[in-house]
Amino acid sequence: MSTIVNVFVESPDTRSERRFDLHITVEQLKAKLELITGIPVQNQKIVVENNDGQTIAQLTDDSKQLGYYSLSNLQTLKVIDTNPSTSFTGQLSDTSNVEKFELSEEAYAKRTDTVLAYKQQHKMGRFAPPSESSSPAPQVNIPIGARCEVESTEEGLHKRGTVRFVGPTKFAKTGVWVGVEYDEPIGRNDGSVQGERYFACRPNYGVFVRPDRVKIGDFPAEEIDFDDEEI
Repeated sequence: MSTIVNVFVESPDTRSERRFDLHITVEQLKAKLELITGIPVQNQKIVVENNDGQTIAQLTDDSKQLGYYSLSNLQTLKVIDTNPSTSFTGQLSDTSNVEKFELSEEAYAKRTDTVLAYKQQHKMGRFAPPSESSSPAPQVNIPIGARCEVESTEEGLHKRGTVRFVGPTKFAKTGVWVGVEYDEPIGRNDGSVQGERYFACRPNYGVFVRPDRVKIGDFPAEEIDFDDEEI
């Protein structure tokens, strides 16, 4: 399985497509992003957005590898400058004194180098086939209350827990999601996403993943030994 992902990097002044190794840490990523965006490492707040522009994760732990946050192809790393007064961000995006170039909708639709053309080519968003949005959610044989292990990209890390939810969600337009309560505080939520509650657990013990990442079985709880750099 490839450990390289192609993602979009977006900041107040830049947008580009980049390739990153899932084994690098968030701290290493920030150093690379400073060269791309001009935002100092200490000022960076990084959120992960899906193809619909929804925030699905925040890279808050500098010691974690990108794989911990399940970063995948074509997602967007949005780099927010928490202190723009000390950096150069925003100067390039100040267009108050720039003569505007306007393009009609018809002319824009004919271009092949636009976001619209990209979405049409890859059948994303409103250009997705009707069957993807109108077909019923597939049946998933994952019982509530079952012990499970969630696929992890970190070697030696067994992300074990209990299935608490199976079904469609409001934060994703299609497909079935599995809500898991982890045995340890390595999750991302408390069973709720974007104000909608699907199950209840302690903060940072809950996570939602696709069914193909969940393995059902007799998985006893085990202690997770973090290395000395993860405290």
